[in-house]
Amino acid sequence: MIVADGYFVTPQTAKQVEMREGIHRRTMATTAEAMLCEFFLERDVKIPPHSHMNDQVGYVVYGKLELTIGDETRICDPGDSYAIPGGVIHSATALIDTLAIDIFSPPRNDYRTEAR
Repeated sequence: MIVADGYFVTPQTAKQVEMREGIHRRTMATTAEAMLCEFFLERDVKIPPHSHMNDQVGYVVYGKLELTIGDETRICDPGDSYAIPGGVIHSATALIDTLAIDIFSPPRNDYRTEAR
């Protein structure tokens, strides 16, 4: 289990990583089965189509996210959530500055290495 102080992680103890220009990730609490990440996406940034073996579920905290999962595209507003099964191609565009919370199961090893 990766935690900063016992079972608790704070923004102050979780390093923010700029994955690429305009895409900022903070890997928060992680167990052997699940990983919680915070993503801040700057306006107009695009996450290209990709897939991974991990299931991904998320929630838009603020902003506006155009999200394509498989062949379905939706605009996600604050309070909207989404589910992406492992292996399904997906992409996103931040229509305005956006904060989203995503959970990956199993945890992404590539995100684990940069956490703390």
